[in-house]
Amino acid sequence: MSSRSLTAGLRLTPAEFVIRLSSTPRGARLARRLTEQQLAAWGIPYDSGTAWAVALVAAELASNAITHGRLPGRDFRLALALQPAAVRIEVTDARPERLLPDPSPASADATAGRGLLLVDAYADRWGCVARDAYTKTVWAEVVSAESCELS
Repeated sequence: MSSRSLTAGLRLTPAEFVIRLSSTPRGARLARRLTEQQLAAWGIPYDSGTAWAVALVAAELASNAITHGRLPGRDFRLALALQPAAVRIEVTDARPERLLPDPSPASADATAGRGLLLVDAYADRWGCVARDAYTKTVWAEVVSAESCELS
């Protein structure tokens, strides 16, 4: 029996995945891999457009967390939620004073600075919130035909 038939019509709350990862390049790589694995566990195939977009957004947000939101000894948090019509990605870091700028194009010869443009291009909605004095959460939602089938 497939996971789709097991979950069809039985979802009372969104499926969730939450993990703390080290604020290192390895932690950012793990964020992408774990996102791909969790989506597959929810029935969203690795090779689907939704899986690709969600993994890319998670990787960009994790990369930003370790680059701009890092404090020594503090991890970042990755949270995924399978909602009725979307997959929500949240990355929480330890720098609430560094709210996100509006995405703007990097110069043609720049080697960095395009991450938020990618998030803006692949996420249907996204934003940033400082919920307390110690953390900030950057969130994004990617509308998914696959998640709609699972609801």
